[in-house]
Amino acid sequence: MSAFRNTTSPSIIFLLTGVPGLEAFHIWISIPFCFLYVTAVSGNSLILFAVTTQPILHEPMYYFLSMLSTSDLGLSMSTLVTMLGIFWFNAREISFNACLSQMFFIKFFTVMESSVLLAMAFDRFVAISNPLRYATILTDSRIAQIGVAVVLRGTVMLTPMVALLKRLSYCHSHVLHHSYCYHPDVMKLSCTDTRINSAVGLTAMISTVGVDSVLILFSYVLIIKTVLSIASPEERKKTFSTCISHIVAVAVFYIPLISLSFVHRFGKGAPAYAHTMIANTYLLIPPVMNPIIYSVKTKQIRKAVIKILHSKEI
Repeated sequence: MSAFRNTTSPSIIFLLTGVPGLEAFHIWISIPFCFLYVTAVSGNSLILFAVTTQPILHEPMYYFLSMLSTSDLGLSMSTLVTMLGIFWFNAREISFNACLSQMFFIKFFTVMESSVLLAMAFDRFVAISNPLRYATILTDSRIAQIGVAVVLRGTVMLTPMVALLKRLSYCHSHVLHHSYCYHPDVMKLSCTDTRINSAVGLTAMISTVGVDSVLILFSYVLIIKTVLSIASPEERKKTFSTCISHIVAVAVFYIPLISLSFVHRFGKGAPAYAHTMIANTYLLIPPVMNPIIYSVKTKQIRKAVIKILHSKEI
């Protein structure tokens, strides 16, 4: 323990962990993860390319979708190198600063995704409750301002959480329990009082993802109230169907996030590999599923994607 007591933070090398107990099968485990990464990167890149190049998609809803794809791409790329590096080459070492950078970007793109989902809920509310003023409320400049606000919000809220880890001393084992740097995981290795770090981290998550989830729920209460005021059942169904893709995207983001929190808090008796697999898939499910959801459920996106793929074949 004394060997670590006076180690300065920048010189620390952490050791990431693959799937405990299944190290002999890392190559085989990497196959589905590699497939998920390819699907996430190609799917979100295709959505971004479609929104950028197809004039029919130059509308507020699709601009927000492009922001969602950007956050999904960032989330995927933040973990790709370390996760596949462990599975393919047993490359477990990561420097302290690299660990903090990865941690920041994972949290940043998670918060960005939550913020964009909230913006998309507002978009659906405006489109349903006030369709005649939709274009004047959600102008291009206002959407750009929302995008800047999303980036600034994530940066301001998360920078202190990550920066405060530099003040800690790490005198315990330097072995992390995930294949990427996870904030609570790093804090557990410190022999310094981490109450401030825990408070700042919890505050950052509650004031971003926590607040967003409540506001998204409130938005849908207002949307449902507006839809129920429509006289025709057929019109109700048609109006509410425009929200289906967003509702599924919200579920795909929040359910794994909540599940991971419950496993970490209440799943102490579960096998170590169960924690690791849930933590790994949690970061990949939204980036993989969102392009599929919007390509299947949104006709304009589906047509644009088919058009792009068909033009490439020619």
